[in-house]
Amino acid sequence: MDDIDRYLLEDLDNLGDITSNSLFNDEIAKAHIIAKENMIIAGLDEAKIVFNKLDAEMVFFTKNGNFIKKNTVVAEIIGPIKSILTGERLALNFICRMSGIATETKKLTDLCKLKNPNIKIAGTRKTTPGFRKYEKKAIEIGGGYPHRSGLYDVVMVKDNHLKQFISVEKAINKVKQKVKNNIIEIEVENETDAIIAAKLDVDVIMLDNFTPIKAEVVTKKIKKINPNITIEISGGINDKNIIKYASFSDRISIGYLTHSIKSKNLSLEII
Repeated sequence: MDDIDRYLLEDLDNLGDITSNSLFNDEIAKAHIIAKENMIIAGLDEAKIVFNKLDAEMVFFTKNGNFIKKNTVVAEIIGPIKSILTGERLALNFICRMSGIATETKKLTDLCKLKNPNIKIAGTRKTTPGFRKYEKKAIEIGGGYPHRSGLYDVVMVKDNHLKQFISVEKAINKVKQKVKNNIIEIEVENETDAIIAAKLDVDVIMLDNFTPIKAEVVTKKIKKINPNITIEISGGINDKNIIKYASFSDRISIGYLTHSIKSKNLSLEII
């Protein structure tokens, strides 16, 4: 059983769509998915799988990552009307949420690239349980960087880790003794710890909750020590202040891209 099977089971349990089953037999219908606002479209592949599992066919009129205008018909579904109505909400949930994430990611990416063509706008692990891979995929569709997938793929030493150590240096050295051939990132909240981390040659230094002026000063000092260290900015970043960090940082990670994004508005309408 894959993700979409589980999501369908959540809707159908063992009884199925009792409303549609009581109203229809084997009637064939056609439906359109229509954008109700401008957006970067995402989630089409997942929606197609939903309908395929229910024996309906979905045809795209656009593709993931495209900008579409309000009232655009993005796809057509043909099949048993019971199948279309059964899959409607799950398919729309994929498209609406993933399009919301992709659209905001694209907006921030385009804004920052005016200052720094090489910058990456990144997600975080502040995701919906069970839906992370789709939210991360939506970030990529919007031109962003998904960041780590979980606790298993990148070492990230954060504030609660550091509270158990006398110094940043001891924590980094302990990690380096045990971890080989993996990225080591450390979150710092002050210049002193940032400089120590730079001298210890970590891969990524995250400047957490730094003001733009302070972050730029510290970034220059880190790059002077080791220009290959990736500088990540995090903490309180939004569309109002992100441009202030864009010119000097390598990456900006933003939790709200997944934890509080507004879904885009699309509807499914039977023709």
